[in-house]
Amino acid sequence: MPNTEKFSGTDIEIAQSVFPSRALNIKDAAEKAGIGEEYIEYYGKYKAKIDFNFLKNSQDKKDGKLVLVTAINPTPAGEGKTTTTVGVADGLWKIGKKALVALREPSLGPVFGVKGGAAGGGWAQVIPMEDINLHFTGDFHAVGAANNLLAALIDNHIYQGNKLNIDPRKITWRRCVDMNDRQLRFIASGLNGKANGFPREDGFDITVASEIMAILCLSSGIDDLKERLGRIIIGYTYGKQTEERPVTASQLGAQGAMAALLKDALKPNLVQTLEGNPAFIHGGPFANIAHGCNSIMATRFALKCADYVVTEAGFGADLGAQKFLDIKCRIAGLRPSAVIIVATVRALKSHGGAGKNELDKENPAALEKGLPNLVQHIENITQVYKLPAVVAVNAFPKDTKAELDLIKEKCMAAGVNAAVSEVWAKGGEGARDLANEVVRLCERPNSFEYSCDASLSINEKIEAVAKKIYRADGVDFMRDAQKKIRQIEKMGLDKVPVCMAKTQYSFSDDPLLLGAPRGWRLTVRDVKISAGAGFIVVYTGEIMTMPGLPAVPSAEKIDVDSSGKISGLF
Repeated sequence: MPNTEKFSGTDIEIAQSVFPSRALNIKDAAEKAGIGEEYIEYYGKYKAKIDFNFLKNSQDKKDGKLVLVTAINPTPAGEGKTTTTVGVADGLWKIGKKALVALREPSLGPVFGVKGGAAGGGWAQVIPMEDINLHFTGDFHAVGAANNLLAALIDNHIYQGNKLNIDPRKITWRRCVDMNDRQLRFIASGLNGKANGFPREDGFDITVASEIMAILCLSSGIDDLKERLGRIIIGYTYGKQTEERPVTASQLGAQGAMAALLKDALKPNLVQTLEGNPAFIHGGPFANIAHGCNSIMATRFALKCADYVVTEAGFGADLGAQKFLDIKCRIAGLRPSAVIIVATVRALKSHGGAGKNELDKENPAALEKGLPNLVQHIENITQVYKLPAVVAVNAFPKDTKAELDLIKEKCMAAGVNAAVSEVWAKGGEGARDLANEVVRLCERPNSFEYSCDASLSINEKIEAVAKKIYRADGVDFMRDAQKKIRQIEKMGLDKVPVCMAKTQYSFSDDPLLLGAPRGWRLTVRDVKISAGAGFIVVYTGEIMTMPGLPAVPSAEKIDVDSSGKISGLF
């Protein structure tokens, strides 16, 4: 395995220096995880799905410790959360602990857009990197097919006579595609005559924003999947808001066919790290729109395979970690043992107002000004959720000792330790200190609790997250949002967690308010019930469920040669 002869190439060059020449056959990676061949469904030599019966037959095994990796609010300077997650798992193996990674699958939209993939970086990656970042095992295609089947059944039902009395103006279900394509956000469909359907306004979301992606990741098995799919509300009947009734996928008879499309997608995917350690990668809801965590199925599989399971939640702790802890852990009955909060000197200086071209220069003033962002995340994890935490300082070559010491000092004052992580350059070897601290924290008892009770009113739950996690002074509800809240309450669907749709760049709903802003109020502009997933989506600020491509998309740099070798993929 690649503990020597390391070099500093691009991520894809580093991955290709190991894969496939030094990669384990997936059968051997599964054996390392304690998974017998009878449970392996091969997708070639280096990736596989694991059969549901593995979990069924492992109920007597004790669960490992669950470690969540989160981060400060992201900046253009980058934080390296996935890289840290992979590196810590490899680091745990280095100190003699059996560990598994549990990650989300990347979406093609960001891969070809500006954000990039989600397979880690440097010497802390999962492989086959190209497959994971592209089609992988086809899970996202299955989600898109199930989503669009439901859309087709809705329009066909209306075309064929509309026995359910669906109001076309009140259809809430949108089509989806796994690509950044702003042209599809709002469209007119069913044009050019009666034979082509009925004209109506329509639109597309990116696949990872589909409720079906959230359902896939929150389902505990096929039966639960079918039940959740049947509960999806696709729209409402004719009538005034006080008279209209919700229409569900089960009323259209859609849940069986949708589940059939998703039956293989529900099985967790097994791959490996560059150091040959097993990793589950499964599901991929966005964290600023949906709940931003990998599947419950993959997490439960991993907990039966290892002493320590290292998983991540999307974007900063105000989004991904909050939803992991308040939604995923609540639904799945999970209890984390420790939390890693990833930060970089560069990103903290960015939060302190330093320009992009100034981040490599020592700047204690900007760092000091940006550190409240990290401190607030620490306080949220340790004081609101009452979980032990460590800060992982993802190291860059131009970080200075004075800057690193300042971060450690502030962390100590906030009641947590900070460990420098060098996993990008050194792999698991660069995470020994961090891994040892994780083990120490996992041995401590904790009194984990949610940020609020799901039985509170919708307004109270939104206000709890806004005030406790974001530190807003209060919440302003726009008229349409308040009307929809009353409608959800009338349907009796209000006693579920809220899923905040908010910018990832700030604690606030304004992406330009960096650091740890105070003296502001959160504005709720829309609310939507995701009855199948089991949460209420709360829209704040300008959040798009279908992103667009940048001026220079990453797609323009990607190529493949005559031998099939891909280049330009980071």
